[in-house]
Amino acid sequence: MNVYEVVQGSRSIDGLRRSQRAEPEPGPSEVLIRVRAASLNFRDIAIVRGKYIGGPLTRNTIPLSDGAGEVVGVGADVQDFAVGDRVVATFAQGSPFATLGSPLDGMLAEYRNLDASGVLPIPADLSFEEAATLPCAGVTAWNALTEGKTVRPGDSVLTLGTGGVSLFALQLAKMAGARVIITSSSDEKLERARALGADETINYKREPNWERAVLELSGGQGADHVVELGGAGTLPHSYRAVGPRGEISLIGVLTLPDGDLSPHAMMFKGATLRGIFVGDKALFKGLNRAIEVNGLKPVIDTVFEFDDAVEAYGYLRSAKHFGKVVIRI
Repeated sequence: MNVYEVVQGSRSIDGLRRSQRAEPEPGPSEVLIRVRAASLNFRDIAIVRGKYIGGPLTRNTIPLSDGAGEVVGVGADVQDFAVGDRVVATFAQGSPFATLGSPLDGMLAEYRNLDASGVLPIPADLSFEEAATLPCAGVTAWNALTEGKTVRPGDSVLTLGTGGVSLFALQLAKMAGARVIITSSSDEKLERARALGADETINYKREPNWERAVLELSGGQGADHVVELGGAGTLPHSYRAVGPRGEISLIGVLTLPDGDLSPHAMMFKGATLRGIFVGDKALFKGLNRAIEVNGLKPVIDTVFEFDDAVEAYGYLRSAKHFGKVVIRI
């Protein structure tokens, strides 16, 4: 079968190569999936560059944690799935750190066999391409807004950037009746975010101290929820942007440290900082129920063909995207 592999020791996109492997056979507890689509996340760029958790890969590894397809074979002990079922893989398989794409083989392949406990049915109205955006970005945004301080109608939600997690957070927050503020360096992207329901937008290139704009837009109160996707470089701003008893969901690792990382600014607000590493299967099930009830459609920027997977990586790294980048298989 056709696959892509990130070669052992890879430190650049040149380490992503097309290859051949034998078509797998499902074990007793496994399902064999004909993968139809997979999506990229920032971690996939980090993995191919040798910058992800644990450093460069120690073996040739099929990349991408997020993929969806149809079941074409089932093991003897599998009872919850049958041939023809449309399924999506969960980010983690069994334990929180047994994640697809690294250290486990991922979904950028024509076929994958996974334990039946590591897949879920696709929400009925979603395509394979749309379902493939959910496991990492969708579940992460759902975790940020429904665990810890749960978003409520009338809350203010600040989300940073216009990548996959941020746009899922925008859609989910609006679904919950919240008021959403979103940032970007592109006015064009901010207009597209408004079309999705964003109430307020901030161009952080024009307003580098964007927390001041957040305070102005929230009547001096700050945001009830901050979906923090920048990382160390934006955290000092988020400390000042969060409101009394608010919560910062720390997700991103995109920026280098800039300013005082001490959370002292949050002390008098009684605010909290909560680290998020995607989420478990139960959270994924909750997201899928919300999608089905509310008819949410993931935002896909571009769908690349399997032959163009290297170009898909380059496009994601360019940061020109608005929403998710998907590869059709």
